[in-house]
Amino acid sequence: MIDIHSHILPGVDDGAKTIDDSLVMAQEAVQQGIHTIIATPHHQNGKYINVKEDIEIHVEKLNKALREKNIPLTVLTGQETRIHGDLIQELEASNIATLNNTRYLFIEFPFGYIPQYAEQMVFDIQVAGYKPIIVHPERNRQIAENPSTLYNFVRKGALTQVTAASLAGKFGKTVQKLSHQLIDYNLAHFIASDAHNTTSRGFVMREAYRILKNKHGNDTYYMFMENAQLVIDGLHVHQDEPARIRKNRKVFGLF
Repeated sequence: MIDIHSHILPGVDDGAKTIDDSLVMAQEAVQQGIHTIIATPHHQNGKYINVKEDIEIHVEKLNKALREKNIPLTVLTGQETRIHGDLIQELEASNIATLNNTRYLFIEFPFGYIPQYAEQMVFDIQVAGYKPIIVHPERNRQIAENPSTLYNFVRKGALTQVTAASLAGKFGKTVQKLSHQLIDYNLAHFIASDAHNTTSRGFVMREAYRILKNKHGNDTYYMFMENAQLVIDGLHVHQDEPARIRKNRKVFGLF
């Protein structure tokens, strides 16, 4: 299993604090069936600045520690970048790390809203030759209130990644329901852990994939599994035609 979103690097954001924390997370990842994981520390999140060169150094050090401890996990370079006006310039300056040095790029929206310039920025990212992946859209308030917002991004070329814990109901039933809807309407393309630790923000990948298979079928299960591999290989991922989520409206007090 491949996990394309994690905060396993020590001391760089709100994930692992020490190398020992990272190793504990690595052991848990292996127990979940994960053999490859992309480290995606926060960047431009108001609190954390992590540039590509520094991330690569941290990844190399962590892989060395994993080999010394005989933990069968490979860590790759990535980054979770909060969308901001200078994003393209930072890409051109090699400050932003793509996923495993491919053309795939994580972008994060603020949890409460989507900036007005986001649609243009997602377009500009693609014009620059990159493929944006919007992380955890199911936890964005504006998307929850109006899922068509996400449809517009996906229709115009963006991909999205749902958090494993969301699918498993760890963020509540509302987020869980929206997560399943995003999958049903072809508005999601990956599941990843977004793991920060092994307690409150763990991996939950095995449970999420089991739920995915049971609720959405084998085809979707294998498609999501393969998409993670295709991303780290820098190849085109599977994506079906997206559809709009029609929100139920109350009529005379009834659904």
